[in-house]
Amino acid sequence: MKTKAQSYQVLSPKQSKFTRSSNKALNPYLNLEELKLERNASKKFKARVFSYEEMEKRLPKIIYKNIKESIEGKKELNPDYAETIAEIMKEWAISMGATHYSHWFQPLTGASAEKHDSFIDWAAPGKIIEKFSGNQLIQGEPDASSFPSGGLRSTYEARGYTGWDPSSPPFIWEGGDGYTLFIPSVFFSWKGDILDSKIPLLRSDRYINEACMRLLKILNLKAEQVFSTVGLEQEYFLIDRNLHDMRPDLLVLGKTVFGSPSPKGQELQDHYFASVKDRILAFMHDFEMKALELGIPVKTRHNEVAPAQHEVACVFEKASLSIDHNIILMQLMKKTAIEHDLVCLLHEKPFQGLNGSGKHCNWSLMTDNNLNLLDPSKTPEDKYHFLILITAILNAVYEHSKLLLASIGSISNDQRLGGNEAPPAIISIYLGDEIENFLNNIEKIGIHKSSLEIMNYDFGLLSISNLSKDNTDRNRTSPLAFTGNKFEFRALGSSANPSFAVTCLNTIVADSLNKILNEIESSKEESLPKAILKVVRKYLKHSKGIRYSKDSYSDEWKQEAKSRNLVNTPNSLDAFEALKEEKTVSVFKNILTKSELEGRYLIHVENYENLLNIEVNLMYEMFHTQILPSIIQYQNELANSIIMTSQVLKETRPLHQSKLLEKITKLTDMTIYLFEELSIARDKSHPIKGLLLKIKEIRDHVDQLEQLTDWPIPKYRDLLFLI
Repeated sequence: MKTKAQSYQVLSPKQSKFTRSSNKALNPYLNLEELKLERNASKKFKARVFSYEEMEKRLPKIIYKNIKESIEGKKELNPDYAETIAEIMKEWAISMGATHYSHWFQPLTGASAEKHDSFIDWAAPGKIIEKFSGNQLIQGEPDASSFPSGGLRSTYEARGYTGWDPSSPPFIWEGGDGYTLFIPSVFFSWKGDILDSKIPLLRSDRYINEACMRLLKILNLKAEQVFSTVGLEQEYFLIDRNLHDMRPDLLVLGKTVFGSPSPKGQELQDHYFASVKDRILAFMHDFEMKALELGIPVKTRHNEVAPAQHEVACVFEKASLSIDHNIILMQLMKKTAIEHDLVCLLHEKPFQGLNGSGKHCNWSLMTDNNLNLLDPSKTPEDKYHFLILITAILNAVYEHSKLLLASIGSISNDQRLGGNEAPPAIISIYLGDEIENFLNNIEKIGIHKSSLEIMNYDFGLLSISNLSKDNTDRNRTSPLAFTGNKFEFRALGSSANPSFAVTCLNTIVADSLNKILNEIESSKEESLPKAILKVVRKYLKHSKGIRYSKDSYSDEWKQEAKSRNLVNTPNSLDAFEALKEEKTVSVFKNILTKSELEGRYLIHVENYENLLNIEVNLMYEMFHTQILPSIIQYQNELANSIIMTSQVLKETRPLHQSKLLEKITKLTDMTIYLFEELSIARDKSHPIKGLLLKIKEIRDHVDQLEQLTDWPIPKYRDLLFLI
């Protein structure tokens, strides 16, 4: 008997000079049921992806060469090839079981978006065929009226366009009981305004490429292209689905608005890297296999610090592809968790008092001939390009630290930053002793030579090999840390689309690098090395305040950062102001217009306010409809117990029971009063910072009541350990 996947017929392509006669031999995974049973990771990898390898096998050489050059930014895609590409892509998709296609894009919601269209079209009256044209591949037209635009367009101006992004390969998404061809795309308005996260990212990568190629040309280093690379570490919580569904706050917000600490939390540090529970491991294995089929190079999995917290990390890729894969992965993790009767929480702070979840963004710069420009151990002898790049990065972050905070800002990330291994809202850079000494020598005496040698540990045990020592330690309190051959941007939140943060990094570094190169090229020093050292020393001294190697949580650092005039904006609303500043408009001149930046500012602020409003509504509803009735019932039982005890023992009221009842009553009454105050403050458009303080005060009272009364919803103890 044929399986459902085998029953699909592969349609013959239109005959053209670009089309091959048969592609049956190029479909190794026509049987999707067999694919699901395959355990070999290398065989599953990219099985559902119309990869560049797949394109090379299927497309005529002239077309594949044009696509490859288009992806590399060397040539535009020839529109004459669109029909052939679309036809062959459709054949492949149908052979994989797809019945629909969708332009998959990233609007300014922070998530992905999709609209599905079937392949069917009329062949004749009453008869249909599967059809997919070049125009449908290249450009789509979704309704843009309800996507956030920050005032770039009015609600009645509904037309928006998606455009195929060849730099990220199409893939087959399984949902429900069917399959859809997803085509990664960009999104823009009818007037040409940028309404997505991807176009700025691609532009920033072009910008950093141009700046780095200037650097390599000056130093006579060979390469044809430089691109930013990203490796993302995705943290998340897993909890039981039934317990999750009993909590309205988790259902709506993905976080708890109330919850006193579990008797046991993370204080024993026994969950970190501990043995993974079978139920969790089954989930991990399942989503990893699905991720590999989609071309996502998942590498690492482990338990994180907090109970029920875990992490998955992927191998480095080009930035835009890595970010696409991260967004797909988050969706895949949520979907797979449900299949295991679990829920995957990606919120930055789902449980108060425990570690929050970040998305550590490991960022570097790579040439097309595999030279990591930020790896001092694998670079030419003089390391001038490493020195110039490090200097440019330090200066960029020093000049635009508030913008970097805006790029990772959100109400949920505000709740995470500043403790439990999350960096504070004071941007600084940790370089490690080796690089610090290297730069200090240049500042003081102008010497640029440094051994930067790999050292070894010797424990004096014959059974233990000598182990290599990195040039830097890891500083978990630093927002941006150099970790040997890359920078780890630890401030990014777990639920965020990383695009804007990476766009900002690329853009400010490219701008800073161009300024440094301008001065080097215009220098009147007698030799290039002298010109480089003169300019570099100037910029290192200017940006020195951004370098900090100690504990970034300490009060000492807060005071020192103030003396260094560093930005400290623990509330994202303050950081968002950077999007309107003239120096941001200037540095983004090649990436986004002033109105597009202002639009993003308005979107961020509106999103912050909307989420705050939802949280207040949830707190009010949960307290008055679930928690308060339970407290009143407990008070009645306690009061009756006191009366009964007094009657039976013929004594005055039991002292300590009475004190407990009095404490509960006062806390309850004060909580009701605080909710009334909060409601009045919100109606009067009280400043958001004031509302946040009132919310915290209410939560403190309710969490105390949880410890004293019967509780109607799952506690932290249940959510974190019943799995």
